[in-house]
Amino acid sequence: MSELLKVNDCGIYCAAGDFYIDPWRPVPRAVVTHAHSDHARWGCQSYLTTEEGRGVLARRMGSDAVIETVRYGQTVTIGSATVSLHPAGHILGSAQVRVESGGDVWVVSGDYKIEPDPTCTPWEPVPCRTLVSECTFGLPIYRWSDSRAVFAEIDAWRRRNRDAGRVSVLFGYSLGKAQRLLAGVDPSIGAIYCHGSVQGLNADYRAAGIPLPPTEYAGTYDKKKAEAGALVVAPPSALGSSWMRRFGDVSTAFASGWMAVRGTRRRRNVDKGFVLSDHVDWPGLEVAVKESGAERVLFTHGSTYAASRFFTEKGLDAGALKTEYQGEAEESEGALDADAQAPDAESEANADAPSSSQES
Repeated sequence: MSELLKVNDCGIYCAAGDFYIDPWRPVPRAVVTHAHSDHARWGCQSYLTTEEGRGVLARRMGSDAVIETVRYGQTVTIGSATVSLHPAGHILGSAQVRVESGGDVWVVSGDYKIEPDPTCTPWEPVPCRTLVSECTFGLPIYRWSDSRAVFAEIDAWRRRNRDAGRVSVLFGYSLGKAQRLLAGVDPSIGAIYCHGSVQGLNADYRAAGIPLPPTEYAGTYDKKKAEAGALVVAPPSALGSSWMRRFGDVSTAFASGWMAVRGTRRRRNVDKGFVLSDHVDWPGLEVAVKESGAERVLFTHGSTYAASRFFTEKGLDAGALKTEYQGEAEESEGALDADAQAPDAESEANADAPSSSQES
C-alpha cells in the first residue's frame, strides 16, 4: 500500500489532494492544525483551518492571507482525498486533521491535550489506521496535575505578592497559554494587565465567544496610581527586558510543562514555576493512542524514541516522523517567544503596541 501522507522538504504532503498539513515552507495549499508559528507559516497561497481558529490565524498571517474555514467534523473533498478537522483541545481553533483516500485513514494530531479548558473546544478521539501524534512530553515523568489545583497555587502566590506590595508577573506563550491563564485565575485579587502581544490576541478570543476577565493594556500601568494585587501576563521574551521596569517591585513566575523538570525555574531566573501545559502528558498520550484504534503511530517533535519504543513493546507499529515542529520549545531553556521578541529601550513602545495585525 502506498503511503497516504509523506514528508518532503516542505512538510507533510498528501499527493491524493495535492496539499500540505502544517507545512514549514510556503506551499500553494496548506491545511493548518493551529496558529502557532511552528505549525502556521507565512507565505502559503491558501490556508484551510477551523471556523474557531480563523481570527487568530488571520492575525498571524496578515490581512492579505487567503483563509478558508470549515466546522469541526465537516468533510471537504480535495482532489481524491476527503478531509475533516476535529477538536485537538490545544488552543482556540486547534484541530486534528483526518485524511481519507482509497480506504486508508490517517490522522495528524498537531498539538493537543486531553484535559479540557474553557478557552478551546475539548479534544476528541478520531479513529484511524495511522496516527501522527506529537510527543513533546513523551516520557513517563510528565504527568500533569488537575489544572484547578495549579490555578489555586497561582492565586495563592498572587495573594502573597499583593500582601507584600509586589506586582505578580506571570509568563506564558502569548497565543493560547496566556488566555488559558487569564480564564483560570481569580480576577477579584487585583487588576489584570497584559503585554501588547497578549492583549491583541485576547480580543480575538473574545470575538470567538471565549469568556475572559477584564484586562488592561500593560502600557497604561502607572505604579504610582495602581492598586495592590496587580497581575501582569506577558510572553517569556519579556523576562529580563527593559519593559519590566515599569512595574517596580515584582515577583515573577513561569507557567509551562517544562516546570516539571528540576532546575528549570532556576535556569529561567524566575521566582516561581507552575506546571501547566497545553500539550498532552504521558497518561494522555496513552489514552489518545488507544482511543484512536490506530494500527500504526508515528511520533513527532519530542521524545520520539522513548514513545516509539514503548508503543512498539505494546504491540503497535510505532516509529518517528521527522518534522520541524517545536512543541513547547518556545518556552524551553534559552528560547524566545516567536510572537514577542524582547523590546529594547528604544523600541519598547512600538514593540508593546496592542493594535498591530502581526505580533512583534
